[in-house]
Amino acid sequence: MQDYSAAVSQFDYQETVRQVLAGDLGAINACIECCDRYAGTGRIALYYEGSDGSSASYTFSQLKEYSARFANWLQAQGVRPGDTVAGLLPRTVELLITVLGTWRLGAVYQPLFTAFGPKAIEHRLGTSSARVVVTNDANRAKLDTLEDGLLVLTVGAGEQGDNDFWDALLHQSPEFEPVLRCGDDPFLLMFTSGTTGLAKPIEVPLKAIVAFVTYMRDAIGLTAEDRFWNLADPGWAYGLYYAVTGPLAMGLPTTFYDGPFSVESTWRIIRKRGITNLAGSPTAYRLLIAGGEAAARPLRGILRVVSSAGEPLNPEVIRWFDETLGVPIHDHYGQTELGMVVGNHHALRHPVHPGSAGFAMPGYRVVVLDQEQRELPAGQPGILAIDRAQSPLCWFGGYRDMPTSAFVGNYYLSGDTVEANPDGSISFVGRADDVITTSGYRVGPFDVESALIEHPAVIEAAVIGKPDAERTELIKAFVVLGDTCAATPELATELQLHVRQRLAAHAYPREIEFVAELPKTPSGKLQRFILRNQEVAKGNADKSPQSTRVS
Repeated sequence: MQDYSAAVSQFDYQETVRQVLAGDLGAINACIECCDRYAGTGRIALYYEGSDGSSASYTFSQLKEYSARFANWLQAQGVRPGDTVAGLLPRTVELLITVLGTWRLGAVYQPLFTAFGPKAIEHRLGTSSARVVVTNDANRAKLDTLEDGLLVLTVGAGEQGDNDFWDALLHQSPEFEPVLRCGDDPFLLMFTSGTTGLAKPIEVPLKAIVAFVTYMRDAIGLTAEDRFWNLADPGWAYGLYYAVTGPLAMGLPTTFYDGPFSVESTWRIIRKRGITNLAGSPTAYRLLIAGGEAAARPLRGILRVVSSAGEPLNPEVIRWFDETLGVPIHDHYGQTELGMVVGNHHALRHPVHPGSAGFAMPGYRVVVLDQEQRELPAGQPGILAIDRAQSPLCWFGGYRDMPTSAFVGNYYLSGDTVEANPDGSISFVGRADDVITTSGYRVGPFDVESALIEHPAVIEAAVIGKPDAERTELIKAFVVLGDTCAATPELATELQLHVRQRLAAHAYPREIEFVAELPKTPSGKLQRFILRNQEVAKGNADKSPQSTRVS
């Protein structure tokens, strides 16, 4: 195991590019990097587990052929390099074919989380101007309200009149020469939730593959001997960056489970597939702990390392994995805009402190800034920032067609409050913005508020994250009703269902409190922090008769 300080001092960006990529940043294709270069080796690219107990595996050679057929179909529909292709699919081989085939054509892949409702999908597709959406019969109805002209390819097409996915591929050639692009050209279009507007688009350039692989190598500690499983859904950044792009670019298989998270299915797949390297969120790990030691102990000795991301890792989770499973679980920190930039590295030697997010990854310079953008010494909380001039792996260049205040001089301001420790590691303090982290998902309050206000009974709404032991935060809404509407538990339930149907299963308010007015500045700006501070002060023992919670 290499020493962390040596890895930092010896880091050479150009040498890292040569080590990671088959080609170079002047002529690169993500499908070559994540598939073609390993075709013909006999290597497995995907282990698939279905919720019905079915299983399958797919080689890089098979995916090369399928992706070529899909690229030919896209080209026949008029899709060109640089165009956007969206996927509204569960974790199946069709998802992986869609991603790789889009990349083969030199087009940009846009993920759509399958729990999104029509409103969330409409905003993302409208912003991206996607030419094609690939979905399945279970999610097809969510596209019914979209404008005509959007081409839909459906796995298991029924009576909608869509092209059927496998039938379309069957009629295409298995040969398609990958279209070469430049390292600054996008290959992914992501969206990240904000507090003052709708989800913001982020174009991820091809050069980000270098950063994704170094994270897999140094922080995840992925090796050729591992069986790897990232529990995150590829509809989100951590899943798409590190359950798809990262492992495949290393020529190593990934694991997909097409089903909802459960303790039983997670332990079963780890045991069946011999998973040695696991990644996920603290919420998932807390649920595993809640399942009891009796279910977990038979797996002792199978897992080699475990990684956690999405929210700070609780110290008790670290202790449980060590005592019950005899495996180290390490915390990592990142954002959709950055990928992972701070971590307790499994493959690099350095101190690991419970409660610390770890050290800046080689290739990044991470600092803590005060309100005047001055770098702070250890022990003083401030905003985590990336010194872009000294961070060659930092690829984020801003939101597409949108201004941002996150860039100040050479710094990118993350918006998260942290504190540097004397040894250089970083401890997470809290978020400087209002984005809610619930069960590992980042939810923008503006989206939830907008959905609530669409209901005819609602005049105004404010949404916050309320501290919650199970979910980190649960979504709570403060709602101002019209004069003729009564604040009843039945209306609260109706509003919850209203939001859930329009956004996503994870994005509805689990608590609703009806109020006469909302706190605002003199200029009319909503002050969510006042509501959040009130909830922190009350704790989880709020006994208000007008508060309704649905678990």
